[in-house]
Amino acid sequence: MQVGLLTAPYGGEPLETVLGFASEVGFDALEISAGPGSRHVDTANLTKAGAKAIRSAIDAAGLEISSLACYANVTGPTPEAAKASQEALKTVAKAATLLGVEVVCCGAGQPPPGMSREDAIRQIAKPFYSKLCKDGEKAGLKFGLENWYATNIMNLDQFALMFSEVPNANFGLNFDPSHLYWQDICYLAAVEEFAARIFHTHAKDTEVRRHLKARIGNQTMGWWRYVIPGFGDIDWGVYCARLRRVGYNGVLSIEHEDGALGREEGFIKGLAHLRQFA
Repeated sequence: MQVGLLTAPYGGEPLETVLGFASEVGFDALEISAGPGSRHVDTANLTKAGAKAIRSAIDAAGLEISSLACYANVTGPTPEAAKASQEALKTVAKAATLLGVEVVCCGAGQPPPGMSREDAIRQIAKPFYSKLCKDGEKAGLKFGLENWYATNIMNLDQFALMFSEVPNANFGLNFDPSHLYWQDICYLAAVEEFAARIFHTHAKDTEVRRHLKARIGNQTMGWWRYVIPGFGDIDWGVYCARLRRVGYNGVLSIEHEDGALGREEGFIKGLAHLRQFA
């Protein structure tokens, strides 16, 4: 397995800053934030020459691109906003082709006001992703949805519905165990059930503050938080072993959302922990 990082925390800085850091401390790959106006991969203005320059810089740093990342809300909150997000994601797919990147990490969208997640999947996500995946298949692209709990794939029944509605073989997951863990959904069982759909994985941990949960209950927030791998409750050795068992041997991409650790500090500590298993 490889250990990578999502470049989003460097969103206000040029890609060269991330390359220098990631190369120096020993990362293998980058999940690069992309989209119209992105400082890392500006898909509104990317040319063949620009893509070649990015690839050259990545290669010179001794890194790989694990995926391009665009987590736009493709199902809402309004039809106009959904359309704009869909168009943005299409530009990222085109950029991935120019860059020779196989995986585009994206989102399932969030339910618009007054609509259930299930209806958002059937009525909005299905027609969009069916067309995107069909077009992407010709270019050898895969699309991996991050299972952020606020999106239309909060739980495993919704995972199953999404893939039933959009059964394309190149439509799958950027699997993130942290969102399942605090919901008491078994992330290991999910790995086995959706093995064929796991194209990429986020390495983000969850700390459950059980003493606080016992006081305020599970119907409010504040009793769990996202942390760097090794600082929470997920067993990364078991998780990596389960991924390997089902045939995934790709990147573990650290998504840094741990407010207790600085940017570089968190990435370095997460890298050190995951190196035991990767």
